[in-house]
Amino acid sequence: MHAYNRLPGSGHNSPSPPQSPLARSPRYRSRSKSTPSTGGATSPFATGSPTSGGAASKFPATQPGPKTLAQRLAWVLLSGLLRRQGIFLFAPLLYISGMLFYMGTVSFDVVPVIKHRPTPGSVYRSPQLYSKLRPEMDSDNSSADAITTIWKHSYKSGEWRPCIDKSSAFGLPESNGYIFIEANGGLNQQRTSICNAVAVAGYLNATLVIPHFHFHSIWRDPSKFGEIYDEDYFVKILKYDVRVVNTIPQNIMERFDFNMSNVYNFRIKAWSSIRYYKDVVLPKLLEEKIIRISPFANRLSFDAPPVVQRLRCLANYEALRFSSPILTLGETLVSRMKERSSDNSGKYVSVHLRYEEDMVAFSCCIFDGGEKEKLDMDAARERGWKGKFTKPGRVIQPGAIRLNGKCPLTPLEVGLMLRGMGFDKSTSIYLASGMIYDSERNMEPLLEMFPLLQTKEMLASPEELAPFQNYSSRMAAIDYTVCLHSEVFVTTQGGNFPHFLLGHRRFLYGGHSRTIKPDKRKLALLFDNPNIGWKSFKRQMLSMRAHSASKGFELKRPSDSIYSFPCPDCMCRVKKTDESRSSSTP
Repeated sequence: MHAYNRLPGSGHNSPSPPQSPLARSPRYRSRSKSTPSTGGATSPFATGSPTSGGAASKFPATQPGPKTLAQRLAWVLLSGLLRRQGIFLFAPLLYISGMLFYMGTVSFDVVPVIKHRPTPGSVYRSPQLYSKLRPEMDSDNSSADAITTIWKHSYKSGEWRPCIDKSSAFGLPESNGYIFIEANGGLNQQRTSICNAVAVAGYLNATLVIPHFHFHSIWRDPSKFGEIYDEDYFVKILKYDVRVVNTIPQNIMERFDFNMSNVYNFRIKAWSSIRYYKDVVLPKLLEEKIIRISPFANRLSFDAPPVVQRLRCLANYEALRFSSPILTLGETLVSRMKERSSDNSGKYVSVHLRYEEDMVAFSCCIFDGGEKEKLDMDAARERGWKGKFTKPGRVIQPGAIRLNGKCPLTPLEVGLMLRGMGFDKSTSIYLASGMIYDSERNMEPLLEMFPLLQTKEMLASPEELAPFQNYSSRMAAIDYTVCLHSEVFVTTQGGNFPHFLLGHRRFLYGGHSRTIKPDKRKLALLFDNPNIGWKSFKRQMLSMRAHSASKGFELKRPSDSIYSFPCPDCMCRVKKTDESRSSSTP
């Protein structure tokens, strides 16, 4: 009798154990099928264990086969895949082939296209928001009285007052030589150059020649120092601290053939320390008796010793006074604005709006002007910057620029912001600006929201403006004067103009700026929110206004501009009195 075989049989009715690697190989597959089971005979049992005497098992199979048709089909498919594992290698190829077949035989017109909404805040949709909010805005009867309540602050730690020490010494030591500087940029960039030049000349005990102004391709203003500032007053205020002259002695210029371009020119790095001037510039000055520094804007660090800061304060807040024609017209326009603001006790809001064509072009932002706007901006960029924006490899992302708060606010956006901050239609607005791009279309919504809005062109007659009309720096000086005396100043884009005004207003009004500087990143998100309602929008704007108020008084940090933060270099803290407590307006 043959020994009993305990291994499962090889019949088709019982599942087979995993085959050996040799058995799986195609090379050995035919041989393994013909090889008999152990013991030389096929097992008579389908499943289970044999019973004594060779009878069939009384127990059911441990894995019964599928009963329904669906189960059978699934079982057959699964068995085929498991027994033919190579099909998984071809599955990606089959998928790609199917997609190519599908794409080649079906038109793209029937393929659904999923449109993704641009990142919130990256697209200019303010006109749509204005259309939505305008009915609620016009029907809002709540009186915030913003013009009279915006700067209600109690100065618990006292107020600040101007305290620039003035030299009383008669006569200055012998001069070490002459410094001639060339100021570049617009009105307030030139102002930076003048104040820094006074500080350097005083520190080096040099004689300062009245600064020369560069003619700039953007501002295109040929004005000289004396046509913008009161030159005699400038020399008078500085006479005990810095010698200032209009011309260089002939005996010195004779050495250079009376040609200033032959004078040694220092190319000084931006934000150089005052020590650099002492160690490097002064020896050359002593040797040559005259030096030239061109260009000179931002060539002196803001982190300087008190003696240098004092001279900057003296130049900026005391010596620099606009020329008589500019000052006279500026003060006239201030009086006219106060007359038109009689319903608000003569208080008005000034807004510095940077939406001129060159500013819009330089920002590379996209607004709602369509193809005309694109053509205008391309032409303006080419005129002003000659291929700077079309260099190979340069990538411009208008959406990212807007999200970062770098796009200039439009007149419509300024109006929405101010109405949300509580300024109603009765508020008088003075708009300081150059020529607004596409002004007739862009100014319409702002005038709807603030019908009492004025500009220098609206306040002054053509005859009054004629002497200044073609001089951008002189026109900017008129705007500066009217903004300086407003109850609230609103800056929308940054730059030297608002930075100087920020500090000058702090200097005049107890250390507090009375300036609204909006969070333009937050505004970009709010202006692109189709679901926001008027009440929610107004709440956000009032919060932004409160943040500006809390930032009104700030002490200068080492890297801050002394022209924006005059405390404590140009001002001193004084004890609060009952009189100062009650005076809170300019």
